[in-house]
Amino acid sequence: MARTGAAGTTEQTERVHPEPADGEEVYRRLLDSSARLSYDPSVEIDWDAPLPEEHYGLNPEWSTLYGTRLWDEMTERQRVTLTRHEVCSIMSTGIWFEMILQQMVLRDQYLKNPGNAEFRFALTEIADECRHSIMFARACEKMGAPAYRPKRVLAEAGRLFKATARGEMAYGGILVAEEVLDVMQRDWMRGENVLDIVRGTSRIHVVEESRHMKFARQEIRERLYGAGPLRRRLAAGGIATAAFVIVSSMVNKGVYAAAGLDPARAIAEARANQHRKAMMRTSSAHLMAFLADNGLLTDRAVALYRRVDML
Repeated sequence: MARTGAAGTTEQTERVHPEPADGEEVYRRLLDSSARLSYDPSVEIDWDAPLPEEHYGLNPEWSTLYGTRLWDEMTERQRVTLTRHEVCSIMSTGIWFEMILQQMVLRDQYLKNPGNAEFRFALTEIADECRHSIMFARACEKMGAPAYRPKRVLAEAGRLFKATARGEMAYGGILVAEEVLDVMQRDWMRGENVLDIVRGTSRIHVVEESRHMKFARQEIRERLYGAGPLRRRLAAGGIATAAFVIVSSMVNKGVYAAAGLDPARAIAEARANQHRKAMMRTSSAHLMAFLADNGLLTDRAVALYRRVDML
């Protein structure tokens, strides 16, 4: 298990990793859950309903500028506009990574036994992700936001990751993206001052992604069972790199100009925002505990997580 030392580094202590639960039983339960509790966003969400002018795109507390001097200076209209563009930027990042996820899962299941519950749930997850991407795309269009894309260097890093990541590294990258967004969306779906379209998409995503996270955790445990320290170190570095790319891409700097703010000042205040850093650490706590339990928090990994305020 990973232990944080006085100097802020982590040391991998000796531990016996327990044998993972029976995979086929886990996957059968996930399939049963999918059959009972899945949604069609095209009918579950009222896409034609007007957007109340006073409602935010996400809980103000999740805005990158909440708690800063600039936030205090902004008009209420600017705050509403900023949060709508921020949530659309996060959704756009979600679409980008869901496309990466689908390719990695499909490649992992290539030529596997279609009679296995693992194979069937993997395809079920891909179908879910297709619906989620369409759902996010429609929500962004409804809110009038542009297509926020990652920086070219990060987009190419994502292209490399989806082409090369295998096994626990691929499923670790998937888990990182899903865990961080899950905590945020659990707040958004309950936000009384948040747009219904965001609350609805968040509710659907939270319910269905909870199965995807269980699937990813099971796959990671199975792939790493009996693995040596070198393999775990390599996986830890790859997963942390994926996390760095994902979190770095969540909020595009273009959202500040869209709200009529000075981008340079907004970016500087967002980067120094201690409230935002604390919210990110909170949203990552469960993920960090899982990674530590599976020997996936190394010094290099911890350094990357700290750069994006996940630790």
